[in-house]
Amino acid sequence: MQGPSEGLVPYSSMAGKLDQKLLQALNVMGFEHMSPVQHKVLTELPNWRSDCLVQAKTGTGKTVAFLLPALHCLIQGQSRVRKGQVAVLIITPTRELAQQITQQCDQLTSQLGAPLECHFAVGGTARASAHSRFMNGSPSILVATPGRLKDYLSDPATAEKLNDIQTLILDEADRMLEAGFLVEIKEILKLIPPKSAGWQGMCFSATVPPKVRDVVNVVLKPGYSSISTIDENEAPTHERVPQYHVTIPSVVDTFTALTSLLNLEIQKASKIIVFGVTANMVALFHDLFVQGLTPLQTFEIHSRLSQAARTRTTTQFKEAESGILFASDVIGRGMDFPNVDLVVQVGLPSSGEQYVHRVGRTARAGNDGRAIILLTTAESFFLRKNSHLPIQPHPETAAIFEKIPNCSSAVETAMHAIDETTKQRAYSSYIGFFAGSIKPLGLDKAGLVRHANDLAIRGMACPEPPAMDKKIVGKMGLKGVPGFNYATPAELAAKKAPKNRPQAKANGSGNDTPPTGKSRDALSPPNGRGGRKYGGVEKKGGRGGGR
Repeated sequence: MQGPSEGLVPYSSMAGKLDQKLLQALNVMGFEHMSPVQHKVLTELPNWRSDCLVQAKTGTGKTVAFLLPALHCLIQGQSRVRKGQVAVLIITPTRELAQQITQQCDQLTSQLGAPLECHFAVGGTARASAHSRFMNGSPSILVATPGRLKDYLSDPATAEKLNDIQTLILDEADRMLEAGFLVEIKEILKLIPPKSAGWQGMCFSATVPPKVRDVVNVVLKPGYSSISTIDENEAPTHERVPQYHVTIPSVVDTFTALTSLLNLEIQKASKIIVFGVTANMVALFHDLFVQGLTPLQTFEIHSRLSQAARTRTTTQFKEAESGILFASDVIGRGMDFPNVDLVVQVGLPSSGEQYVHRVGRTARAGNDGRAIILLTTAESFFLRKNSHLPIQPHPETAAIFEKIPNCSSAVETAMHAIDETTKQRAYSSYIGFFAGSIKPLGLDKAGLVRHANDLAIRGMACPEPPAMDKKIVGKMGLKGVPGFNYATPAELAAKKAPKNRPQAKANGSGNDTPPTGKSRDALSPPNGRGGRKYGGVEKKGGRGGGR
């Protein structure tokens, strides 16, 4: 359902202009009024086959805005393609967004006598079965992430089904290029029919930095239409969301402080997203709170889960009226979960920008929301590095700390019920996340290990530091650092207990695999090459547990 409709134009005003079956589908979906971006695209384009660059914030209805004109032209025969050929190609940065677009496409075509086939091609899923469905089916629309699309286009027989493209849509263009897909996008543009073949280009992006302009000049022909629903005088969403920080003395207090915070916040928030620094830490959070530490239903989503489990969780949390979703950055930007009251971030975001994108999961579609970040004293440099962000001390910090002792016994009991493997993975990923950039924390390498050992023994109730493989420690750049409890790969395998959680393959990732070919969430960290920013500081080296 849509949010507040005051001042919005009803879809009924498009009768006689937009295909009647699409209008029926919108009615079934509960879409009575056009959002500003939907209204502008449908009324300001010279025609619905025009090239366009559309600037609009995430969560404003962009998906429907680009699907409606593309589907109308396809249904009305304005897009002439051979049967079984892809007419509309949509490129988007993540699996979750691809599935979200595919679902809305299926809903919009549900009232047609013979619904158009909308396929999706994303990394991290069973390629053989998805590819077989694509080749044996009659796809009119394909939604794809860059890596898997390049894979399809590199196979001549598969590429043949994309020879009649009529419309190419780049969704979240800035995010795709920000995520490192610029090279792949340019390669894809070389593998599809040239622009001179006459296909329509539509670029949707919240911002238009120089990298986006470079691609726009290839995808859109000169004289393209520019549409924007971003009011330059309006404060960005994150500036309108009340934001607070809670600073705890030590990493040891992480689990008890989070428990106390959530117990306080659920008195006024019923639908909450909690972000963790790594996928394996998120898994530990979920396994902890599912032990009865909260009366709310708990959900988890991260790249250690199978794609089927992630899809199921996405659907369930979207439909839920209340609950806590423990999440990694696979949903950090772009995903729309209705009526989220509160976003909690535990530990350092990868950057100030990532912090802002996470905050953007609340206060969507005209609703209210709040955001809280839980940091250790060592991590509080993030607040100084990002002093432009309106983050204030939590007004009930004293109450949160007062209730921590009451949570300690329940947290410890719950921790004892969690298997050793889950704790070991969280411990390893935590070290890997910080190993490449410990200076801002005021630690040396030995200090980081002591820090993590405290987290494991006093925070996770481990009897000793979890065992680590020397090779993994070496890849983290910590070879020879004292404090590790070493074990051979065989000993580690013997310690592993069966998990109830469907595990993704080791190279699974929330996003499609980036051009480096390296996973964003490999079980073992990269070899120390490359770098990224976290907390506003350049981070070099391995990441351990990933996102």
